[in-house]
Amino acid sequence: MHQIASLLPEYDCWFSQIFTDSKIVNFLIRNTPIANGTALAGQFRKNTENYLESHDLQMDYKALKNDYDLVVFCSDMIVPKRLRKNKTVWVQEGMIDKATLMTHIVKTFGLPISITGNTSLNGSTNICDIYCAASKGYKEFFTENGTDNNRIIVTGIPNYDNLERFADNNFPYRDYVMVATTDMRETFRNENRPAFIKEAVKIAAGRRLLFKLHPNEKFDRAEKEIKQYAPAGTLIYHTGNTNEMIANCSELITQYSTVVYTGIALGKKVYSWFDGEQLKALMPIQNNGTSALNIAGICRDYIAFNGARDAFLKAYQYEAAKVYKLEEELVFQTA
Repeated sequence: MHQIASLLPEYDCWFSQIFTDSKIVNFLIRNTPIANGTALAGQFRKNTENYLESHDLQMDYKALKNDYDLVVFCSDMIVPKRLRKNKTVWVQEGMIDKATLMTHIVKTFGLPISITGNTSLNGSTNICDIYCAASKGYKEFFTENGTDNNRIIVTGIPNYDNLERFADNNFPYRDYVMVATTDMRETFRNENRPAFIKEAVKIAAGRRLLFKLHPNEKFDRAEKEIKQYAPAGTLIYHTGNTNEMIANCSELITQYSTVVYTGIALGKKVYSWFDGEQLKALMPIQNNGTSALNIAGICRDYIAFNGARDAFLKAYQYEAAKVYKLEEELVFQTA
């Protein structure tokens, strides 16, 4: 979102952590720790707002300070009804979780998709006006899950559209087997972490292991488990550039993590709880880092359009930003 907003300097851009207008949920957020394991509260909101403050970005929690011409979402799992009257754009933020039994129950009975407890139905509500997807594979995926195919534009996603650049780095270690964990337990999903660590040790077969913990994990618990079940000398990182660590590894082990796409893009042997062929089909397009430019262009054109969503989509001729290489520098040009 920061990258996209930076390419819309003529607009007054504001940011908010994901929120709901539900009185019951907001009461729970204010008065109990129940919601702290969700993106609505706790360390999730704190980390977001720390980022916004550190980059001197304007915050409008719950979008109450201004009347907005456009609202850009990275999740359509919770879209307050009062914002549905605005022009809206949804931007895919990463991998979509694997469907579970609860996913199918929610779809069958038309329940609120946040009940799934994961992102398996993110991008499938058909609520937003325009959907920006990571790849043609994901466009097909969202269409199959219920979103109008005509609303989906394949733009790429800013954080995963130029993964080759991470190959040139100063990370001090190389040729290890890397494990990228998830925050399943922190988001009320079941995980047998000791079994996962033991499986990683088996795959490594005596080679050095490096664990990069998910930023939302309880670090003390995770580190204690790794030290208990992994060999001495195993590297453990709470912070750092995950993509650079992947670039220097020999193999990558993941659970449900978007970083598996970094491994695929850089030619690593990857292990994932997703099907390998499906991952290749869904792989975000690599467009030399122009995804934010593509999305910003759509936002600009949609704001300027005087008319309804369907009329915009019918008339709109999307063309991705072109990239030219001049004297070893990349130059981007919008359509």
